[in-house]
Amino acid sequence: MGFEHSSLAQHYHERTKYAPETLAQQARGLDWSRQPEPFKTYPLGKVFPLKPFFRQGETAAERYWQRLSRLLYCTYGVTAVVPYPDRPFLMRAAPSAGGLYPAEVYVITRTDRLIPAGIYNYQVKDHALVQVWQSYHWSGLQDACLWHPALEATEVALIVTAVFYRSAWRYGDRAYRRICLDIGHLLGNVELAASINDFRSHLIGGFVDSQINDLLYLDSAQEAVLGVVVLADLLQVSQNLSAFPAALASTVCYDYGAIPDGDLLAACHQGSALTNTDIIYGMSKVEETTVPTLNSGGALPNAAPDDKYNFPFGLRVSLPQTVLNWDTGLGALQQTILQRRSTRQYSGKGITLDQLAALLTFTYHAEAYRDQGLDEAPSFFDLSLVETFVAVTRVSDLEEGCYYYAVANHELRQIRFKNFQEQLHFLCLNQELGRDAAVVIFHTANLAAAIARYGERAYRYLHMDAGHLGQRLNLAATALGLGVSGIGGFFDDQVNEVLGIPADEAVLYITTVGQAA
Repeated sequence: MGFEHSSLAQHYHERTKYAPETLAQQARGLDWSRQPEPFKTYPLGKVFPLKPFFRQGETAAERYWQRLSRLLYCTYGVTAVVPYPDRPFLMRAAPSAGGLYPAEVYVITRTDRLIPAGIYNYQVKDHALVQVWQSYHWSGLQDACLWHPALEATEVALIVTAVFYRSAWRYGDRAYRRICLDIGHLLGNVELAASINDFRSHLIGGFVDSQINDLLYLDSAQEAVLGVVVLADLLQVSQNLSAFPAALASTVCYDYGAIPDGDLLAACHQGSALTNTDIIYGMSKVEETTVPTLNSGGALPNAAPDDKYNFPFGLRVSLPQTVLNWDTGLGALQQTILQRRSTRQYSGKGITLDQLAALLTFTYHAEAYRDQGLDEAPSFFDLSLVETFVAVTRVSDLEEGCYYYAVANHELRQIRFKNFQEQLHFLCLNQELGRDAAVVIFHTANLAAAIARYGERAYRYLHMDAGHLGQRLNLAATALGLGVSGIGGFFDDQVNEVLGIPADEAVLYITTVGQAA
């Protein structure tokens, strides 16, 4: 792809690719003296502890905050501590590339139910809320989110931001990809934790960036909002709302000039901002956007899965709809969220076809979990843009090779027959995780098609959705007793070449699954 005819997001993607011949040049020596702290502190803010709400509340307000406390803990709370002598490492409920945790979570409340209405930062280390601003800011949130319908009847929202330097310190310009993936992991936890605690999450990606950043008093060059999640209380009849569109389009930028290395991350993010001008000139309208769901009537919206790789001579494997049991009240799901860990080494042993089916069922077929109390239409930006390919090396009763996963049909379609074990090792930057996993799952997207639909903002949506899917894979693998680890660093173009994936499919994310060593 030539840079001269690329949109800004395409230009960013090309410039941040890893390639065997340039990886050594792209490797950065880390300045450990400048390692960023993965937490924000507010020394003057009033603190509202959330730990007391783990206990059963006596009043209706206390019971409400008990649910919200548990939701926040399952979303991003500290679940383990590695006691390094100079700097203890605090593991969180959501995985993060390099353990850098670039996301911050803010809570905005509409009413004075137990704590004053206002804006709060979630203090991860202490499991507490610190007051950033006490006042009625809900109308400001509504205005920034273009009066999204989900905000009309609800009273609590989470605002998720990215502190760019936390990841850029290690990953440079490519960090924007990892930041969006990490926030996708977090959004995956929010979605599931909401169901556990009788909320329903409504994702909002269409907001005026400058307005919502100003609402939180952010220096947008350092930290900026990437997503809003409205929490509808399902115990209130008035808050049992329909699904709403999550994604709006920004403009497409072709006239961006020369961007030096080191400025690509900022340029990509700023170029994907939604402005009031976009709204004035009709670039984005909620009512014209198809509501994205995991599975709607057996097929993803705007997709034609039956036409993809549906060759009469190719191997096609219909998968059983294998459903995990999350126990009464989804207690096992909550425990799985808190126990999840990224695997560091696989044994090289295989998994069963039924385990693979269970992974894909939980990740893509939420309707199979309706009877267990999970939302059958989880909130994503637009899953019709994300494709899934599965490289199989050690799955019983399944030939080795690369398969396309047809979601609506719950079917694997072989596109290349080969044992890719050594190639996967190479593609994953010679990480043994790629070589020793039983399956390696690739999420991809046609970047040009995504940008045609959502402008530069598509780049955010694609990576956050891929991270969300990756987190569902993480949790399903953990529940099955399997090892799992996401990989955000890979040789981009070589993935397409080796696996036979079309060249116009941009690789977004890789998830490895196997037997942990």
